[in-house]
Amino acid sequence: MSGTKRKPLIGVSACRKQIDPHPFNVVGEKYIDGVVDGADAMAMMIPPLGSRLDIEELLGRVDGLLLTGSPSNIEPQHYGGNNSVPPHDPHRDATTLKLLRRAVERAIPLLAICRGCQEVNVAYGGTLHPQLDQVEGLIRHREDSTRPLDEQYAPTHKLELTDTGLLASLAGTTDVSVNSLHTQGVAKLGAGLVVEATAPDGLIEAFSVQGSAAFSLAVQWHPEWKVAENPFYLAIFRAFGTACRQRMSGAI
Repeated sequence: MSGTKRKPLIGVSACRKQIDPHPFNVVGEKYIDGVVDGADAMAMMIPPLGSRLDIEELLGRVDGLLLTGSPSNIEPQHYGGNNSVPPHDPHRDATTLKLLRRAVERAIPLLAICRGCQEVNVAYGGTLHPQLDQVEGLIRHREDSTRPLDEQYAPTHKLELTDTGLLASLAGTTDVSVNSLHTQGVAKLGAGLVVEATAPDGLIEAFSVQGSAAFSLAVQWHPEWKVAENPFYLAIFRAFGTACRQRMSGAI
């Protein structure tokens, strides 16, 4: 519409899911809500096409990239692991691990959540704990799937934010509480990644990309959940949306 201010377009990573005899490309609605209600942007699904996806063409058209969470895990060969914990999504692996590196190189704002956070770590040479509940000394990080969703996504543990980091500046404090719904997590942090937050057990829960020309943040929890009701979660998406608008306008 003439005279209407354009909103930034954010590419949202999709998963490949088998439904009856057909494969589908799917994105959780809560991530779309995060883009629309939190970042005040338009959302576009990125299909997990692997080598069939023209990464450069795609990144030339979007103003930001959101890597979503998923029930699936990254296949262990991507980080030198040998403990396969299904379900897997090799089509998504073949898409996002290359896509996210190019997005950062091209100064396209990046926000990565849960599986997306793990993808960033793996793409930068980091490793994962395949099953956190088998690592001695760690608190419980996965949800109780028998409980109502509001209870599953309620804050369950505190985080200590790096006092000079991006997250601390958004929160206005170094002490916050977040939800926790993941079975895997960072074992060794990838090269060039900077810790933004740790759980009480020392597990790295958030990091940024050192030297990135644009917003590049990965978080292990789910700030997209009812984003408008949580000031800290909303601040993350607002900052991401601002960076996407700057990219759209040519400021970065």
